[in-house]
Amino acid sequence: MSFVRPELLFLAAILPVSIIAVLWAARRRRDDLTKIGNPRLVARLSSTINYTGRRVKVGLWLMALALIVVAMARPVWGSQVATVEQQGSQVMIALDISMSMLAEDIKPNRLERAKLEIAEIMQRLDGDELGLVVFSGAAFVQFPLTFDFATARGFVQDADPGMISRQGTVLSDAIRVAVRGFDDQRPGQKAVIVITDGEDQEGDPIAAAAEAAADGIKVHTVGMGTPQGGPIPEPGTSNGATRYKSNRDGQTVLSSLNEEILRQIADAGDGFYFRTVGDRSAAAAIAREIASLEKGTIESEIETTRIERFQIFLLIALIALVAFELVPDRTGSYALFSRRGERRIS
Repeated sequence: MSFVRPELLFLAAILPVSIIAVLWAARRRRDDLTKIGNPRLVARLSSTINYTGRRVKVGLWLMALALIVVAMARPVWGSQVATVEQQGSQVMIALDISMSMLAEDIKPNRLERAKLEIAEIMQRLDGDELGLVVFSGAAFVQFPLTFDFATARGFVQDADPGMISRQGTVLSDAIRVAVRGFDDQRPGQKAVIVITDGEDQEGDPIAAAAEAAADGIKVHTVGMGTPQGGPIPEPGTSNGATRYKSNRDGQTVLSSLNEEILRQIADAGDGFYFRTVGDRSAAAAIAREIASLEKGTIESEIETTRIERFQIFLLIALIALVAFELVPDRTGSYALFSRRGERRIS
């Protein structure tokens, strides 16, 4: 036998205190009887006291107290096996890690802000699986569908432009790689969430989104950045100064959010376009859309749980308390003298 709340067993310390209190009360009663002074009256008053019954009552009361303490600690033994089904949806996030995502027109920068959005989405999911595709000039699965968000957060934080040497933004490949990451054998709706600034598209992302929608997969887009844009940082010089990407004429290149293409992708994918603006997160709205998806059984497992037995101890304690009330303090009949003469009470 073990306990769910073993720390509550310290309450058993009240048992010896209770015993001392009972012994003190019994002695106090004897002293009070002695003070009456009339031996005949004392003998008459005490002749019908059920001393055995009183000892039994004390034992019952202490036993009930001990059993209640044990019940509060929630004893467990034995186990039961049950099949647990996990209901949820499958969600693949496609994260843009191209150099333009380092622009700082939103703070701290587009990529870091996107990571914060993903972390918040994870916190808001309820029973859904999540996978991650990273892309720039190519796309690959950073981690497959999983419930292990604690480990997944580490992979999200590791996402960096240096992971893919080929630069660019192949949105179409990202969508198709994300779609291939789903388990088609599992029921329920699926969704792809593309987080990008929408720049430097290669291929036909609108067609890729339409293909996904034809298979019942929703494609949502999340715009990172601002229409006004910002410069793209490059590795600093030896003195730590920040350099920005420039064109052949030496002019600083500004990277701007391409909302038009992201809206078109979302429309083709039967999804929605979201945008992170200032301090306002898009994660809550995205999580609501995920929650609205038709759920399916995405995981079944055999779960073994230990059985709590506190009810047994509470039942015995209740029986002890009922018995406590039924045991009489006196036996037979006893006589009391009054000014009007003798009165017999049974």
